[in-house]
Amino acid sequence: MMDSVTIHEAKTHLSRLIVRVEAGEEIVVRRGKVPVARLVRYEAPRRRRTPGAWKDKGWIAHDFDEYLPPEFEVYA
Repeated sequence: MMDSVTIHEAKTHLSRLIVRVEAGEEIVVRRGKVPVARLVRYEAPRRRRTPGAWKDKGWIAHDFDEYLPPEFEVYA
């Protein structure tokens, strides 16, 4: 259940309410008995992935799939 406070209480105890919101609570702010706002934890918007953003930023050696010389072979 969400807790609710009046606008006056919210102004008076804003720092305490912020601590509670940071902990995950949601708090409704009322003007009299009418809800007018909701305090919730801020979450930064996720950036959309851009296809091809890493194009031309890396490379693979032309011989990456060739066999290793005998001195690098691992014997089981």
